[in-house]
Amino acid sequence: MSENSATPESAAPDARAPEANAPEAAAEQARSLGSTAVSAATPRRGAPMFPDGTGPAADPAGSHHERRIRSFQPRRSRVSPTQADALRRLWPTWGLDIDGLSRIDLDAFFDGLPVVLEIGFGMGEATAQMAAADPGTGILACDVHTPGQGNLLGLAERNGLSNIRVANGDAIILLREMLAPGSLAGLRVYFPDPWPKKRHHKRRLIQPEFLALATTRLAPGALVHCATDWEPYAEQMLEVLSAEPTLENLYPGYAPRPDFRPLTKFEGQGLDKGHIVHDLLFRRRGA
Repeated sequence: MSENSATPESAAPDARAPEANAPEAAAEQARSLGSTAVSAATPRRGAPMFPDGTGPAADPAGSHHERRIRSFQPRRSRVSPTQADALRRLWPTWGLDIDGLSRIDLDAFFDGLPVVLEIGFGMGEATAQMAAADPGTGILACDVHTPGQGNLLGLAERNGLSNIRVANGDAIILLREMLAPGSLAGLRVYFPDPWPKKRHHKRRLIQPEFLALATTRLAPGALVHCATDWEPYAEQMLEVLSAEPTLENLYPGYAPRPDFRPLTKFEGQGLDKGHIVHDLLFRRRGA
């Protein structure tokens, strides 16, 4: 699975006078808060994680969109108390459920910034680094990994990153139903699930049908950047991207890793195992 789905205001801590039994009171408060946080982060089986609507929905598109083979599996378990807290506080402002019911006004959502769509961001460390290095570009980060969504929102808050929004759900529905043609300044797909077994290749994201849709949402000159450490998938990516008539390769084959894509822990582990990482950089044709 991928390594890579205004500053939100946080409540100020209470300033209260110290009491004689402060250590005991603090310990009791910590036990109480810890119990609440753990309960919230690990709901009963089958129960919604955020029943009050303050966090990402379990199935935002519901039954009003078709069921089909997907390139992802939702993972909502093991959300830490810190991640759950970030989701509850920040999701109503900086989160987006992909329900497929209406178009997103990207200008309003990102205060007029050009927007790059990143599909699959893992825990969000690389996304946060890229957002910090390029504050003039908005990043719409899409994933279904609930812990990663909470982690990225927390990173955005702690680092004052006003150019990140987090989208929860199916990127196909996001592209097809919720983004206007020509509205994106770029597309990033870093280390998607390679689905290595042959019978699962149909689940890979980078397919001709996906690119035919995605490129309609790209503005002329928009950059498509993919990266993978799975050699057979890199070969498929190069073949599929090269065959898309609206795209042109910026290099004769694979590209060198650009400086703006951070080297992540996930990538470093692959390199330690002898994996070769391939980057691909293509541009949307047009004036």
